[in-house]
Amino acid sequence: MNNDRPAVIVTGSSGLLGNAVSQQLADAGYQVFGFDRVGMPEPPKQHRYVRDIECDMTDSVSVRAAMEKVREVAGNQLASVVHLAAYYDFSGEDSDLYEAVTVNGTDRLLNELEDFDCEQFVFTSTMLVHAPCEIGDHIAEDDPQEAKWPYPRSKIETERLIRDGHPDVRSVFLRIAGVYTDYGRQPTIVQQFKRIYEKDFQGHFFPGDTDAGQSAVHLDDAVDAIVRTVERRHSIAPKTAILIGEEDPLSYRSLQDLIGEQLWGKEWTTLYVPPSLAKIGAAVTDLVQGGDAFIKPFMVSMADDHYALDISRAKQLLGWEPRHSLRSTIPKMTDLLKSQPEVWYRKNGLK
Repeated sequence: MNNDRPAVIVTGSSGLLGNAVSQQLADAGYQVFGFDRVGMPEPPKQHRYVRDIECDMTDSVSVRAAMEKVREVAGNQLASVVHLAAYYDFSGEDSDLYEAVTVNGTDRLLNELEDFDCEQFVFTSTMLVHAPCEIGDHIAEDDPQEAKWPYPRSKIETERLIRDGHPDVRSVFLRIAGVYTDYGRQPTIVQQFKRIYEKDFQGHFFPGDTDAGQSAVHLDDAVDAIVRTVERRHSIAPKTAILIGEEDPLSYRSLQDLIGEQLWGKEWTTLYVPPSLAKIGAAVTDLVQGGDAFIKPFMVSMADDHYALDISRAKQLLGWEPRHSLRSTIPKMTDLLKSQPEVWYRKNGLK
């Protein structure tokens, strides 16, 4: 390790986003300490300026031991902490792990940071902390918040913990849209691909406004936004929230049609189904599949939710805007699915 390099901690460092962020920060001239549990799914790429340290956010002793290992190499000076580690479950069910990992895990980390000179604390939140907007409008950072399921609720609680419980920390809240890659990875997009590729009859029905859509962001653009946030740590005011995502999302219908055209050479017929009927269908399907169905009844009530983002703050403070678009990436996803279906399914955690 080179002690002349500014030190950065990245939690959740073996995850899809954390691994890429660690490598980019090391390439940008930082000494990176990657915190994560043993046996996490993304094997870290080797980089001479990334040091992996075992850390369990649910265990105060583990967090303290990890911080001591950082101190042994970097001393008490930290340029930034990029806090990605959090619990995430797309089932919509509540879990004690939201409190243990996301909320209390953040508190444990911040308590240990009190003995360090830390220039910045970046908390990766989600655009879903906001209430959805009307079609044609855009969500800004000061707009109302609304948590419709446990995952965004845990992010709202953690943002509040950081602001109120650790007011002296130079915190930044990056509210990031759903992250996709050339292989897919973003769960709702992947499921749309799966249903259309398999010509699933259920894929023709939708219980909401098909003109609604949700912002997304390519992995490379999300990583770029995080690295820019670290690089500009001295110019971003504490407790600043910044939305990160594509401004105008593809509507559900447009996405269905685009995937259908790419896979089968024609638009994919999408028909409206009443929400009451859709909830019954989702519940029955989930029961038949032993609880493994992707679409859960709670999702039906959110089918109309529209998330378009006002990213003027990201442009102003970070000089950031997305270089990729979901529309232009769909053909790449399609080519990879058609050429290597087994690889595509495996990379997206599908059977």
